[in-house]
Amino acid sequence: MSFELSKEQEELRKWAHDFAVKEIRPVAAEYDEKEEFPIEVLRKAAKVGLTSYAAPEEYGGAGLTSVMAACLIGEELFWGCAGIATSLSAVGLAGLPIYYMGTEEQKRKWISYLCDPEHPRLGAMALTEPGAGSDVQAIQTRAVRDGDEWVINGRKCFITNGGIADVYVVFAKSDPTGGYHGVSAFVVPGDTPGLSGGKKERKMGIRASHTGDVILEDVRVPHENLLGEENLAFFGAMKMLEYSRPAVAAAAVGVARAAYEYALDYAKQRVQFSRPIIKNQSISHMLADMKTKIDAARLLTWRAAQLADRGESCAVEGSMAKAFAGEMVMDVTTNAVQILGGYGYMRDHPVEKWMRDAKILSIYEGTTQIQKKVIAGGL
Repeated sequence: MSFELSKEQEELRKWAHDFAVKEIRPVAAEYDEKEEFPIEVLRKAAKVGLTSYAAPEEYGGAGLTSVMAACLIGEELFWGCAGIATSLSAVGLAGLPIYYMGTEEQKRKWISYLCDPEHPRLGAMALTEPGAGSDVQAIQTRAVRDGDEWVINGRKCFITNGGIADVYVVFAKSDPTGGYHGVSAFVVPGDTPGLSGGKKERKMGIRASHTGDVILEDVRVPHENLLGEENLAFFGAMKMLEYSRPAVAAAAVGVARAAYEYALDYAKQRVQFSRPIIKNQSISHMLADMKTKIDAARLLTWRAAQLADRGESCAVEGSMAKAFAGEMVMDVTTNAVQILGGYGYMRDHPVEKWMRDAKILSIYEGTTQIQKKVIAGGL
């Protein structure tokens, strides 16, 4: 057993970290304040391959398909800025279900389309609805077969890139009485007649990512755009989420690490009562707890990633990593604000932003409570 990264893995981490230092950190506060999509950062990331690295080489990617690679790169990009990192990773959001559920022809067509470095395109996974978040079988969006086409009607909400994506994977009820066995998924180009964007959400954190409604009114797609088997998309989605949850845990580690490093530097420099505040046990013990929790979350994450890369189930381990990391990042960023005191509450310092960004990491890709349900089911 070894906790050391290989030379190649260290190079991956450095590649992503250098990009975060040079291209993300300098503009993070600006994009957060303006709540703008970071299109210029996206173009730069696409040119160096950071938006397509996870796709197989035959589809235009770098072939870094391992979950561990996604975790290492994700930690560094989210260390840079959670909002911008969400936008960059969202390029491949549609590619993920296509990769896990699609035919060879679908993969070659759509993943290649998303991997063009000169023309970065946005993907979106349209699953969540106003009345169906964690409960997938409760979705109301309907897909009805009409000859060689499917007609889709419904509304999706809280969709990353919703309304601006070039390609959507839409989950809809194809058998209203089938429960979990009645959900199908479809590839829907963003310019398909009847598909439109609704309200853009104003969020507490990750403001540099675009989150909005997707409206589907008599949207027609050919039968060849059906992903996987009819009525069985729920199970494909669960397998996809199983492998993506370690990456979300790694994102939480990245945000927490950013806040911890900043608070540590501040505590060494801030002098009160004639000595740096890190000399006070109450402050040094907070930092010790922060460091311990960050390392614990990373090790849980790496274990889940390695299981996935060996082709083994990481359902429980991935949920453990995400549940722990999602709560950990909120604790760490809150304590970072506390260590800075009044300064931490001000926008002149980035810890308040990291605290705002942190909350979503215990919500999206399955809330902490859903992760605990998965863990408990595995007991």
